Amino acid sequence: MGQARTLSVSLLGLEGTLVEVEADVSQGLPSFALVGLPDSSTLQSRERVRAAAGRSGAHLAQRRITVNLTPAWQPKHGSGFDLAIAMAVLDAQGTLRQHVPGDLVLLGELGLDGRLRPVPGVLPALLAARAHGLTRAVVPGENLPEARLVEGIEADGVDHLVTLLHCFGADVPPPPPSLPSPPLADATGLSLQTPPVGDFADVVGQAQARRAAEVAAAGEHHLLLEGPPGTGKTMIASRLPGILPELSAEDSLTVSAIHSLDRRFDAEAGLLRRAPFENPHHTASTAAIVGGGSGVARPGAISRAHGGVLFLDEAPEFPARVLEALREPLETGDITLHRARGVTRYPARFQLVLAANPCPCGQAFGRGDRCTCTPLQRRRYLARLSGPVMDRVDMRVVVGPVDLRRAGRDVAEASTVMAARVWQARCRQAQRYAGRGWSTNAHIPGARLRDEFAPEASQRRFLDQVVANGGLTLRGHDRVLRVAWTLADLDGSDRPTAEHIGEALQLRRGDHR
Repeated sequence: MGQARTLSVSLLGLEGTLVEVEADVSQGLPSFALVGLPDSSTLQSRERVRAAAGRSGAHLAQRRITVNLTPAWQPKHGSGFDLAIAMAVLDAQGTLRQHVPGDLVLLGELGLDGRLRPVPGVLPALLAARAHGLTRAVVPGENLPEARLVEGIEADGVDHLVTLLHCFGADVPPPPPSLPSPPLADATGLSLQTPPVGDFADVVGQAQARRAAEVAAAGEHHLLLEGPPGTGKTMIASRLPGILPELSAEDSLTVSAIHSLDRRFDAEAGLLRRAPFENPHHTASTAAIVGGGSGVARPGAISRAHGGVLFLDEAPEFPARVLEALREPLETGDITLHRARGVTRYPARFQLVLAANPCPCGQAFGRGDRCTCTPLQRRRYLARLSGPVMDRVDMRVVVGPVDLRRAGRDVAEASTVMAARVWQARCRQAQRYAGRGWSTNAHIPGARLRDEFAPEASQRRFLDQVVANGGLTLRGHDRVLRVAWTLADLDGSDRPTAEHIGEALQLRRGDHR
């Protein structure tokens, strides 16, 4: 009887901490104590480890067993420590002829029959292990495709505890025939496959809205589409990811890690390259949108949309608390969630696309003859999109009914044509802002926008007059200039002209003060 140690990883959001699992087997009344601030799911490892070890032919000794998860001051959660705890205890009691290496990371949940079941968050956990200088890991077989996505980590997949015990010289029976394990549960009930993105060629008419979508994609701008039902608002928003560039290597790894943590990642398809698209229902709670929950905060829709699009259809129907919670992430590009068990930070740099009807009945368009809402009802409906929220939206576009006589003469461009222009505009921005800490027009700091990247005074005279007259806030002024820069990039111009600034002002029609 003696002591042994193994390594595992504890996740708090996307940040991983290396956990040393210390096991001590000594004389005394038979007991199994697990310390180091485990939560209920981690504390239940005692029963899973005892049953799995017995079924594998390596019964736990009838001794006093103490397992400490270090650092002991940090809360531990989840069932991913099972494998590390089992190997540490079996090594301490002398079951293994070879000690578990001190640089081997063990992740996995044990079934009562000894099978290793997949766990969420393997990708961010191994990224954290690599950051600590570790290069070897053992994970459940079903998590192996995900583990192999981490460069610099030599990962092995194991389906049964017996297999790993044999590797370290334990005298146990051979592993039973492999049985299919239940798939990793998707807590959201949604498909792990990325749905296909439609083509902008399917959009009939709506030239201004299509132009606004292209501008939004080229500069990562936020967009509001306002109009009666059936005019194509949702169709346009759902096609926006189809013209966005592929995620950068850094964003691809970050988005994949978030989806891994949220049980939405299909590792067989590799890292996520397409910009994500999140479309929550208006009944979603604040925690579902920005992240949260009891215990350790989980990522919300804004984090899953990192690097992509967050689409809020029927935006005025969302609770005011949900909409107001978006204000800080829209400015900072991340979300910090404070809970009793710790502070969790998730990235949340997304493009916000809102769709709204002009009134509760949706018919207050044109002369509004068919509208049954009172003026007070209309004001209250649109007032649900508060001034501070709308001030952060770069463009506000009216999507009216389609004139089929004119639409027949207009040939809508395909998404591939629009995507090519967006890519060229993004390349111009990346070259212009190289080494500055941002890469798109939407993230130019206000001070730089009014100094180094300010248009010529003669070109922005009308914009300055609008601000002086109270028609725009200073934030609105900066957002107009950012959109003007994107318009200039799409046109191949070196600086925004008065025409670009005028079009940007038009796209920001109805700005809230």
